[in-house]
Amino acid sequence: MGTLRDLQFALQLKIEELRQRDTLIDELELELDAKDDLIRRLQGELDRMRVSLGTPGSSAAGCLALRNSSQRIKRRAVVAEPPSWDEKQPPQPTASSHSKSPESQELIRGTLMENGFTKHLERGQILAIVDCMYATTVSQGSCVIREGENASLVYVIEEGKMEVTKSGHKLQMLEAGALFGELALLHNHTRSTTVTAVMNCKLWVIDRLSFQSIMLKSGLLRISQSLDLLRSAPFFRSLPEDALIKASDALEECHYGEGDYIIRHGSPGDSFFIVSQGQVKVTERRSVSDEPTCLSTLSRGDWFGERALRGEESRIVSVMAAGDVTCLVIERDSFRKLMGNLEDDNKIGRDNKESKARCEEKEEVSFPPDTCLGDLQVICCLGEGQFSTVELVHFKGDLRRQYTLKIIRKHAVLSSGQQGRLQTERRIMLEANCPFIVRLHKTFRDADCLYMLLEACLGGELWTLLRERGTFDDATTHFYTACVAEALSYLHSRGIVHRDLRPENIHLDQYGYAKLVGFGCAQKIGSRRKCWTFCGSTGYVAPEMILCKGHTTSVDYWALGVFIYEMLSGSPPFSASDPMKTYTAILQGIDAVEFPKPISKAAANLIKRLCRNNPSERLGTQRNGVKDIQRHKWFDGFDWEAVRKRTITPPILPCVHHPPEYRESSLHHDDNGNSSHTELPDWDKDF
Repeated sequence: MGTLRDLQFALQLKIEELRQRDTLIDELELELDAKDDLIRRLQGELDRMRVSLGTPGSSAAGCLALRNSSQRIKRRAVVAEPPSWDEKQPPQPTASSHSKSPESQELIRGTLMENGFTKHLERGQILAIVDCMYATTVSQGSCVIREGENASLVYVIEEGKMEVTKSGHKLQMLEAGALFGELALLHNHTRSTTVTAVMNCKLWVIDRLSFQSIMLKSGLLRISQSLDLLRSAPFFRSLPEDALIKASDALEECHYGEGDYIIRHGSPGDSFFIVSQGQVKVTERRSVSDEPTCLSTLSRGDWFGERALRGEESRIVSVMAAGDVTCLVIERDSFRKLMGNLEDDNKIGRDNKESKARCEEKEEVSFPPDTCLGDLQVICCLGEGQFSTVELVHFKGDLRRQYTLKIIRKHAVLSSGQQGRLQTERRIMLEANCPFIVRLHKTFRDADCLYMLLEACLGGELWTLLRERGTFDDATTHFYTACVAEALSYLHSRGIVHRDLRPENIHLDQYGYAKLVGFGCAQKIGSRRKCWTFCGSTGYVAPEMILCKGHTTSVDYWALGVFIYEMLSGSPPFSASDPMKTYTAILQGIDAVEFPKPISKAAANLIKRLCRNNPSERLGTQRNGVKDIQRHKWFDGFDWEAVRKRTITPPILPCVHHPPEYRESSLHHDDNGNSSHTELPDWDKDF
């Protein structure tokens, strides 16, 4: 008969064994999910090969598999506006501090550090999240999350257990130290599971608005501090703010402990340092036998290693940390790219203006400024969305002059709070005049609807072609990538970021040329040279957008890399059934992605250089801009000038014809021919 202590020890061993088994089960479930995703992807590849080879009896099955594939379902952009803030004052968190014991703080912090998403946040951001989380208790049998509800809260379990179910089926058990519902931190969505307390539980909670406020404040503070530190160095002091912000993106934060060497005498010199926190000692050894002599002590705002930026081959002094030290570091190559931007500033500015002028000269617009809705005749309905309907129309008496009319229901816009974003979309599109961007000619409104009269792209969506063919070859992908790159270059030259590039937002005109559409997420970059809205398609958003660091036009080049991968392989590099798993995969980076055989080494190299986690390292954002993409070896032999001049024959020529439901009717008339709506002044200021 064992003692009580022996029994307690045996019980603890048993509990630990059960925990290890639960951990193993969780790991095996994750491994199973990964293998399921691989099987689905391989099955899709097999179906595509069967279709392309014409295997008897397999064509219909292959096409059906492609249509039913989750990777072939049309995607929608998500939009989560950041908290409002005054540019002159950093935003304050909306949530106040909530006291908690050191044990609770450590449990929450440890949970955040282990989660696939939150572990990528900065230390200060995690501490701020811990500080503002508040406690709540849940009784046994209560639902914390219900399937189908809108999500805005995220939870950490301190005590108790929670059961996760979907459609009544048990998925897993959550215990103390688990975080759940984290997708709500990024944007609003509908819960896909139900989480119920199986015993009385103590939870820590944070809402999305508080999280976004913390991230926005820390991001603006980081930019402000980086700019101040850069201005302390003579090399950066005279630069304009936009160049400084680009330099701040290239800075890496490095931490050192007491006695750590930051620079060693004789080591290669390829980095420049600015002291952000702490102090460093600069020492010199005159000979091998001499003791090091302290030349100076540097503190916050001081810099060292500047000779490396001028081409110093090796260090002539040593620099050692005196206590805990944080430095901002910029590599020589990044610095030279920045200085190249500055040296070529005037030339690049001229190139942008000339490119913009060439682009606008090609688009001959003869559109009557006094056109009204009554001048238009409906040919057919092209499609319907959640908030809008799209009609193919023409001018009365002239069937050759065809346009697309997007009809947006006012109440849907007002109920979703998207009126500001719609006004931004209208303003950007009316100003855009580029042959690779769908032209918005005019807008109208009446008491119930808003109308956008757009250039008609009768060749259909690129997404439809990709769905039907499965993949594109290199030559086809070259062409569509070139069209998209030209559109992005035009937008970026005007300070506009698109933020929703994907095959669904590329339409083909009647000649087969690709045009960029989908400007619902577009925005002109403000005075801070950063945007903070989380928006775009799940598999296409860049890491800095997921981490709420603030972003620039560089997110479009990340999306361009994803776009190329999807066209060549048939599916995006980052995809999962759960959006949070997709975001976690994006944070792990493109280097963790296994490239399929259809993607050549040259194409893979371009994709990886576009999808760098550091925005300043992406092709398209550096000294030569989009020319770095055009000169990449994957494009060897491709005629970019022929694309600009529209003299190259597109790889796919669309068969343009009227849809089967062809009809003609007038806008705003009932069956008796009476006017049913009164047209109002244009919606330039309000609805």
